[in-house]
Amino acid sequence: MPKKAVPPANFETALSELEQIVSRLESGELPLDDALNEFERGVKLARQGQQKLQQAEQRVQILLDSDNDAPLAPFTQEAE
Repeated sequence: MPKKAVPPANFETALSELEQIVSRLESGELPLDDALNEFERGVKLARQGQQKLQQAEQRVQILLDSDNDAPLAPFTQEAE
């Protein structure tokens, strides 16, 4: 039974892992099944990274909002 991949702790860790996956895939030395598993993991990491970037962008937009009279509220991160 294959072990379930644990999500990376943060964006930088995910990016580093994604770069390693790309290097392994580009080497062309992985058997097909391993390459497909690596590709699947890479797609998941890319999607998680995109989501984290979108959340960061939303936070920046909230902070840069031109309405100085708007009430401040804590940012709540959506469940992953």
